[in-house]
Amino acid sequence: AALQKLRGSSDLSVELEEMLAEQAAVKGQRAKNPWELFRNPALRWQVLSVVVLSSAMQLCGNDSMYFYAAYVFREAGIPQDRIPYVVIGTGSCELIASVTCNMIIDYAGRRPLLLGGYIFMAGWAVVFMVALSQQTQISWMPYLSMACIFAYILSFGIGPAGVTGVLPTEVFDQLSRPAAYMICGSLLWFNLFLVGTAFPFIVKSLGHFCYIPFLVVCVCTALYVGFFLPETKGKSFLEISEEFRKRNFKGRPREGFYKGPEEIKSTVL
Repeated sequence: AALQKLRGSSDLSVELEEMLAEQAAVKGQRAKNPWELFRNPALRWQVLSVVVLSSAMQLCGNDSMYFYAAYVFREAGIPQDRIPYVVIGTGSCELIASVTCNMIIDYAGRRPLLLGGYIFMAGWAVVFMVALSQQTQISWMPYLSMACIFAYILSFGIGPAGVTGVLPTEVFDQLSRPAAYMICGSLLWFNLFLVGTAFPFIVKSLGHFCYIPFLVVCVCTALYVGFFLPETKGKSFLEISEEFRKRNFKGRPREGFYKGPEEIKSTVL
């Protein structure tokens, strides 16, 4: 009855079958803590994916764009009293892009949004560093820098910001999700503190090329997503788990506690 009210449909047989199959998969087990996820060989790639993507959310340098925003907007000729409102506008762009991502995520897929987001961010980081280095030499460079700030933030919002938060739900079972979100949240706050603390020293050391570390993070994350993260669009939890199982064990026998989708389905039936 609750599902019918939520979905607005009476045909829920497929979803109920998936729920029963997942229930059978975790039968007799208890909720896991974060340390158990790290020690569990059957969750190796799931945990690694959450660690990589949660860390990249902050280490990609999106929040650091706001550090330069006031300077770039001032150089572009925007009046000083209007700059705070323009900076708020950049944050609004990120919010709108994140909401848009959640609306199209089931059509576009998770991997394309993540991959495209980090690739575009890497490209805009290169353009932004070049524009900063020529800021005082070419009159129109401040406008290019300003465009890069908006483009970088929009690329972040349409991809990583909207997708990363839903992945733990799709790649972990019900008993592991709370611990997975604890890992995800802890990494988000730790890396935010790390970037906020280290960025002034990075600017002092690298000057206009301070986005090189963030460029490296974006490229490495895009490579990880492209080569190692399976697409979860349109797949049940058991199908996603089977893809990760193949990576975790690479053809070796399962270690006794995890059943494959066909075994679970036969158990349910």
